[in-house]
Amino acid sequence: MTAPAVPAGPLVQAFFVEYLLNQKHASPRTLAAYRDAFRLLLRFVQETKGAQPATLDITDLDAPTILAFLDNIEQQRANSVRSRNARLAAVRSFFRFVQLREPVRLAVASRVLAIPVKRTERKLVGYLTRSEIDAILAATDRTNWDGRRDHALLLTLYNSGARVSEIIAVRHEDIALEAPASLKLHGKGRKERAVPLWSRTAHVLRAWLQELGGRFGGLVFPSARARCLSRHGVAFLLRRAADHAAAKCPSLSTKRLSPHLIRHSTAMHLLQSGVDPAVIALWLGHENVQTTHGYVEANLGMMEKALDKLAPAGSAPHRFKADDELLAFLAAL
Repeated sequence: MTAPAVPAGPLVQAFFVEYLLNQKHASPRTLAAYRDAFRLLLRFVQETKGAQPATLDITDLDAPTILAFLDNIEQQRANSVRSRNARLAAVRSFFRFVQLREPVRLAVASRVLAIPVKRTERKLVGYLTRSEIDAILAATDRTNWDGRRDHALLLTLYNSGARVSEIIAVRHEDIALEAPASLKLHGKGRKERAVPLWSRTAHVLRAWLQELGGRFGGLVFPSARARCLSRHGVAFLLRRAADHAAAKCPSLSTKRLSPHLIRHSTAMHLLQSGVDPAVIALWLGHENVQTTHGYVEANLGMMEKALDKLAPAGSAPHRFKADDELLAFLAAL
C-alpha cells in the first residue's frame, strides 16, 4: 500500500511558526539563518526539478536532493564548509520535526538525518596584542561625535569581549555605573550575562551617556541616523580606526580585522593575565568551557613557560635542590 502524500509546504510553515517560534522560542538570528537556508533549498529544488515550492511533497526533499543542494552551495555558490554545515543543521532540525509530525515519512527523515557534518580545518585563534588594541583606541578622533561613539564602543567591546550582535543592542538600562560598574549583555540563546567594567571604561561611558541624553531611543551606540548600528557598521568603524593606527603600529596593516577579533583578544589577554579558563568562558558567554580551550592552544607564551620546565633532549635531568635552609635540613633527614 502506497503511503499518502505529505505536502512539504504546510510542514515548513508549521516548523517555523509552531516549533521554532512557539515551542522553542528561537531567537531572531536563528529564525533568519533557518529562513535563508530554506529559501536557498527551495529555490534549488525549483531549478533542478522544475516544481513550484508550494507543490512539493516531503519526498521531493529526500537525502539525494539534500546532498545535491549541499554540493551546490559549496561548488556553485562557493560557500565554506562551515556555511554548508550551518545549512545542514537547519535541514536536520526540520526533519527531526517531520519525524514527530509525520511518522509515515520516517524513512525519508531518517536518511536525511544520517547525512554527516563535514569536518573542517581547525585553525589557531587569531588575536591582537595589547599594544595593537591601545593603538586602535588612541586612533579614534574624539573631537567629533562619531569618534567619541567609536571610542566608547571599541573600548566597551574590548572590556566586555562582547559579540558584535550584543554590543550593538546595548541600551542605557544595561549599564550600571555605580561601583562596581558592570554591563549586562543579551547573548545567544536568549541568555543574559553581566561583565565588570574597568574604571576607565565606566568613566568613558558616563561621559558618553551624558552626551547622548535621552535621544536615540535608549540605544547606547546608535548610528548617525539614530538607528541601531549594523554588523557592517561596526566592522567599518573598526577598520577606520585601525587604518589611522597603522601609521604608529604597522603590524595592524597585516591583520585581518573584524569585531570578533577584538573578542578573541579580550579572551587571550585575560588568559595571559592568569584568569581561569572557566571564568573566561562565563565572561564570554560560552556554553562549554571546551570552547575557551582554543585560546590556550593559541597562547604560545604559556607553552613556552611549560617548555622551560622541561629539560632539553640529551641533557641530564635536574635534581631537586632545596632553596631554603629549613627545607634543606628536612630533606637531609
